[in-house]
Amino acid sequence: MNIALCGFMGAGKTSVGRDLAKITGMDFVDTDELAEQLLGMPAGRAIEELGEQRFRDAEFEACREAAKLKNTVISTGGGAAVYERNVAALKGGAKIVFIDTPFSIICKRVGSAETRPLFKNRESALRLFNERRSKYLAAADIVVFGGASVRKIARTIAEELSLEVRA
Repeated sequence: MNIALCGFMGAGKTSVGRDLAKITGMDFVDTDELAEQLLGMPAGRAIEELGEQRFRDAEFEACREAAKLKNTVISTGGGAAVYERNVAALKGGAKIVFIDTPFSIICKRVGSAETRPLFKNRESALRLFNERRSKYLAAADIVVFGGASVRKIARTIAEELSLEVRA
């Protein structure tokens, strides 16, 4: 079984995903990294130079490829679960877990807006957060609280999915 983690930027998808893979002996893959490999450049630059649609197409391909893997924890980009085609691709080979992290905690984690352009304006980031949250909830097979420590969230997911914890 694969596990696909979704949630807003700063929700902890990559950190929790790496830890969940470690404690269960599963593999780990990040769809943003797969999309960047397909495009040959970082996501931000790809969106700037090739356009958002080209990035979203690469993201869809990354979701499809990740879902074909076996025994893998998949960390998705913050926007991946907003698109039904990505959700359908992931559900074809994974249980989707929404890491539901309060916006106030995300703001503390994200910190400076320099590395997260969407956080240059907190009001618009909050609007986007609220818009996306309902889509994450609709996509999710399981919802876990994202305000705890990385290890606690990873253990909660393992417990919810009846996975054997090795570490």
